[in-house]
Amino acid sequence: MTDSPIRVFLVDDQQMVRAGFRMLVESQPDLQVVGEAGDGGEAVERLAVTAADVVLMDVRMPRMDGVEATRRIAGAPGAPRVIVLTTFDLDEYAFAAIKAGASAFLLKDATPPDLLNAIRSVHAGDAVVAPSTTRRLLEHFAGSLPDPGAAAAPGPAALDALTEREREVLVLVGRGLSNTEIAGELVVAEATVKTHVSRLLAKTGRRDRVQLVVLAYDAALVIPGT
Repeated sequence: MTDSPIRVFLVDDQQMVRAGFRMLVESQPDLQVVGEAGDGGEAVERLAVTAADVVLMDVRMPRMDGVEATRRIAGAPGAPRVIVLTTFDLDEYAFAAIKAGASAFLLKDATPPDLLNAIRSVHAGDAVVAPSTTRRLLEHFAGSLPDPGAAAAPGPAALDALTEREREVLVLVGRGLSNTEIAGELVVAEATVKTHVSRLLAKTGRRDRVQLVVLAYDAALVIPGT
């Protein structure tokens, strides 16, 4: 018995772009396009009645952009993971979308293998963008965009539930360190770090490592430039 294909939903205001993504995604036996939308508002409406695992989301669109759409989608129970597609590496829209709950951002000129790997990685719960890259994005725009009501805003109760060691690990994740680097810093086994990261995700309600980096910044556990 084979596993069910990963259900992908496409959001872009250019029909030709969506057609290209559809052809690429559907060329893979483990991926399936389950729907598409031409702007954020349409995406929110269709995803309310369409089961999807991963959303490819353009961030710059008319009517409702990908940032607001990501916030509404990511805040729903059992929400799909969102990969935001951007033209520029350091993009304020990508920054805002990550703050709003996106699991990753990817340049629109990424190669087909990179895009396909991103879909599979995000579905598996892995970070597509290295935490160090997320940190660079956050530091570039930190403090420049007020983002009230963002899905990533930390709740004090979630932080209070952390042990001292879990807090240490959260700070190191926020600084962009890998599990291997954290293990070296704390002089523990890498498997122990993985356990701590899993507990951090469960206790804080974050869905992936990228959102832990955002949490560390939002909670001022990591200060830009440190």
